[in-house]
Amino acid sequence: MKRYIITGTPGAGKTTIVAELAARGHAVVAEAATDVIERQLALGRDAHGHDPDFVDRIVALQRHRLDEPTADGAAVQVHDRSVLCTLALARYAGLPVSDLLAAEVDRVIRKRLFQPQVFLVRPIGFVTPTAVRRITYELSLVFERFHEDVYREHGFELVDVPPAPVPERVATVDGHLLAWSRSAARNRNGDAARGRATRPSWG
Repeated sequence: MKRYIITGTPGAGKTTIVAELAARGHAVVAEAATDVIERQLALGRDAHGHDPDFVDRIVALQRHRLDEPTADGAAVQVHDRSVLCTLALARYAGLPVSDLLAAEVDRVIRKRLFQPQVFLVRPIGFVTPTAVRRITYELSLVFERFHEDVYREHGFELVDVPPAPVPERVATVDGHLLAWSRSAARNRNGDAARGRATRPSWG
């Protein structure tokens, strides 16, 4: 299973791309932070307040979804954000890095649970506010830099998904996924051929 991350600042169109990829048959994992905030709002709580467990709630849900069994036959899985995004959130918001967050970042990096290429969906020039998304466009650009720094700091390669109509952006991501899958298949076939060539002949 090859897991790829799609990240980006709020309002950039990341989740729309993930939904379109799912419609094309890709296995996808939904963003955890949005679900955590929506659950808090449904309970009548201010999810944007000073909940000391806010970050850990996100991390716990991300870990749960990461460890869930995947669909039979799925060779690729696309994740709408990862725990690295949660680390970027903590740093941006000035929140402490909890033991749970630090441990999950360490696990993800140490076990190489994600592919090194990360799709970075670039902003589209504005942010549409919602009950969950409360950030100005100017601050979203600052938040984006925190994401870039965190992913690069941990050795990931950022692949830009520039502003464009949704079908073009989906085609960009889908094209990369297809090219990387083909490259991996060629490498596997090459390794198998080299293995056969080095086997001793007993005839």
